Amino acid sequence: MVQEMLYCVSMRDNSETEGAGAEMLAAFDYEMSSWRDEESKVIRHTIYFLTPEEADAAYDFVTAEAENWKDFGIVLEDFQRGEVRREDWAESWKLHFKTIVISERLAVKPSWEKYDAPAGQTVLTLDPGMSFGTGQHATTKSCLGAIDKFTQEAAGKTLSFLDAGAGSGILSIAAYKLGCRPVAAFDIDPDTVPVARENAQVNGIPDEDLPFDVAALEEYDCKMQYDIVAANILSSALIAGKKKLLSMVKPGGRLILAGILGTEYPNVRKEFEELGCVELFSEAEKEWRGGSFAVPAEN
Repeated sequence: MVQEMLYCVSMRDNSETEGAGAEMLAAFDYEMSSWRDEESKVIRHTIYFLTPEEADAAYDFVTAEAENWKDFGIVLEDFQRGEVRREDWAESWKLHFKTIVISERLAVKPSWEKYDAPAGQTVLTLDPGMSFGTGQHATTKSCLGAIDKFTQEAAGKTLSFLDAGAGSGILSIAAYKLGCRPVAAFDIDPDTVPVARENAQVNGIPDEDLPFDVAALEEYDCKMQYDIVAANILSSALIAGKKKLLSMVKPGGRLILAGILGTEYPNVRKEFEELGCVELFSEAEKEWRGGSFAVPAEN
């Protein structure tokens, strides 16, 4: 009879060198799997056993040795014991991704999870992948919250939306499903475009309704000005491309900036305020901060 359950020990890997933690665990011949969140860069390893006694022994061993391994730059923390059905173990990483409720009007769920949305809530279906943007990361969540707020404040007016640095396409997909038209997006990385298009299709958006282009910020051929422009990119790129970003926003429109470390945010805000933008609100989570700005009526 095939054993139904496997017993496991999972841990977060904060090692100085990526892969060092996995190599250390592999040296002890553990059956293991690893997953990496592409947004937060968090790495977790899980080791598997046939009996709870073996799992308990491994837990005691790795927690006892963890302090010694730090001398070699290997930092394993947040140890947890658990169990998983054998047929599910290969996809056990999915347990780490749950539905994220952004607001009463917006939520993001992975395709495999059942979620009963309350009346009036828009739900995006988005699975973790190589492209940045699943809603898990603080910068993505802050952008989604700002889009939700601005579309709600529009009170029936249809707003146009541009996503600068689209990644997985999550922001433009959210804007589309919240009623924005037209919606467009671009990213400097060509590998993100097929993923973003597939994500849009999964959410019922035709290709012609949401174009994804490959371009750097300064090179993007913007055909019009938009009511809302969201830029979830690095601080250095935001500052270098600040005038280009403003040129893509309608006078009096809204600019959402994210991907900014909290220590860098004051300088980013200063650069855009010097161009006449007014900070409406900002949001911080962990080491990240995002801000939303009113663009001057004449820009």
